[in-house]
Amino acid sequence: MWSPHKRMGLGSSKDPILLDRAAAQGRVLVTHDTDFLREAARRHVQSIPFAGIIFIAPLDVTIGRAVADLELCAKASKPEEWINRVEYLPL
Repeated sequence: MWSPHKRMGLGSSKDPILLDRAAAQGRVLVTHDTDFLREAARRHVQSIPFAGIIFIAPLDVTIGRAVADLELCAKASKPEEWINRVEYLPL
């Protein structure tokens, strides 16, 4: 699973906390949890910044392809380019 918070049973009530933590660490959050898309939309409407989200639809991409796309994203961009951005994989 891409979203370890679901395995730990934290649920969507912790999504804002996880996005804030990722931002504090200067990291983009990678997930397949659609709750994060709703949280990103809420933050856009309310002008609340976040460090970025890469959404991977679990049935649309193989693990190998996801890793290759994530590597490309990491090498071809800088953290500040991801602020308030949601990207969908596969590219």
